[in-house]
Amino acid sequence: MIIKRLTHFLVGALAVAAACTGAAYAQASGSGVSGGSGPAPVASESRLDAVIARGALRVCTTGDYKPYSFLKADGTFEGIDIDMADALAKSLGVKADYVKTTWSHLTQDFVAKCDIAVGGVSTTLERQKHVFFTQPYMVDGKAPITRCADAAKYQTLEQIDQPDTRVIVNPGGTNERFAKQYLTHAKVTVYPDNVTIFKQILAGKADVMVTDASETLLQQKLNPGLCSVHPDKPFQYGEKAYMVPQGDVTFQQYVDQWLHLAHETGQFDAIRDKWLK
Repeated sequence: MIIKRLTHFLVGALAVAAACTGAAYAQASGSGVSGGSGPAPVASESRLDAVIARGALRVCTTGDYKPYSFLKADGTFEGIDIDMADALAKSLGVKADYVKTTWSHLTQDFVAKCDIAVGGVSTTLERQKHVFFTQPYMVDGKAPITRCADAAKYQTLEQIDQPDTRVIVNPGGTNERFAKQYLTHAKVTVYPDNVTIFKQILAGKADVMVTDASETLLQQKLNPGLCSVHPDKPFQYGEKAYMVPQGDVTFQQYVDQWLHLAHETGQFDAIRDKWLK
């Protein structure tokens, strides 16, 4: 099933992280280190302790990316990652406080204001320079979405990257970077509203958008007349994960273990299927 193919869980990441933490602890405590007779260094407070003391988990999210994160008219958020963030906060015995951000300012706002960032965030090496990522909770990749009548015309990047093809893309994230890298001959329009962007294709104001395959599957359900093009065979490999503070292995491992249990107990599958099936 297509949705199942998009979901991927890497258990090995937990083992590697656990091994690294064990080694770090041994070094900090002086075990196995020649001449390690001095006092062990005092670890700085983890964000885990700060969140529990504060009574709130500060969650950065864009609110414009169904099915992961969507800001409703009443000011509340919903989606796969909103349900997951609420579950994470509950596991910590705190509430989730949401901070609205944009794709262009996601990393900057996260570092300055939040404990975790969610909402269909793709792992990239550029983001990794400033944050830690949890283990991936989904494997995804870029796929086209277009009017169903035109689906045969936009099967490959070569077919899309033509001077007469009107590509539409949202600003500031991996979709725009993908278009700049691979669609250098097509007419690329940066459209500011990621919620109504698909209506532009239906209205004939654009021909195609290349975005995450999981999003194309949802949008074809929400917008009859649009069709996802080979979402089971995306143009490239991508991962979805959560941003956590750089250097804070304690907090990262807590979230990773919580993710592991969410997958193994079926909690993640139930939340995902609620939004995608």
